[in-house]
Amino acid sequence: MNDCKAAVFDLDGTILDTLDDLADSLAAVLHSAGLPERTWEETRRFVGNGIRLLIERAVPPGTDEKKTDEVYAAFLSYYGAHCAEKTAPYPGIAETLAALRRAGIRTAVVSNKADAPVKTLVARYFPSLFDAAVGEREGIRRKPAPDSLFEVIRLLGVSPGETVYIGDSDVDIETAKNAGIPCLSVTWGFRSRDFLCRHGAGKLVDRPEELIALLAGKERFYG
Repeated sequence: MNDCKAAVFDLDGTILDTLDDLADSLAAVLHSAGLPERTWEETRRFVGNGIRLLIERAVPPGTDEKKTDEVYAAFLSYYGAHCAEKTAPYPGIAETLAALRRAGIRTAVVSNKADAPVKTLVARYFPSLFDAAVGEREGIRRKPAPDSLFEVIRLLGVSPGETVYIGDSDVDIETAKNAGIPCLSVTWGFRSRDFLCRHGAGKLVDRPEELIALLAGKERFYG
């Protein structure tokens, strides 16, 4: 297999700790809609499959579609305005990205978050550290479908065989499998080490700087 030429990262729970802003936004829109609020821990369990499924999981069972649509629209608006209040990069991520890029590895983001907030957050927290960022948008199925990953690979001008995917969830493991590329699973995100192992994780990464050795150093990983 060829050397790694592209490292593609999930966003939430992998490079950015976004959970507080997601939980606060969800609580705000549920309260405004007159629905029971969800806890931080519930929000942590609900995220990973896109905003629509987050809302469908958060509203009470039996909520009609019209009400769910209203909460979904309200969340998109509210979170779009409040997505960077408590969010922060995980320690060591920016330095790791810079090292990978110095080694000639192209970097990108794929996320099930809506495309506009993805681009906003990447530009705000990682200026000049990513070559491309793709979120959920019409015409590209969300993860675990491989569409967004293939779109980023196309934008980067590399092949799947030259690409490694890095994420923090079972959705990311399945996405990489569906795309036929190796996956590195990070343990600092929204899912526990045990959860990742139970869902088929291959290589686990405990600290961001480990990625430098795995992808750009002597310790090559290709699943």
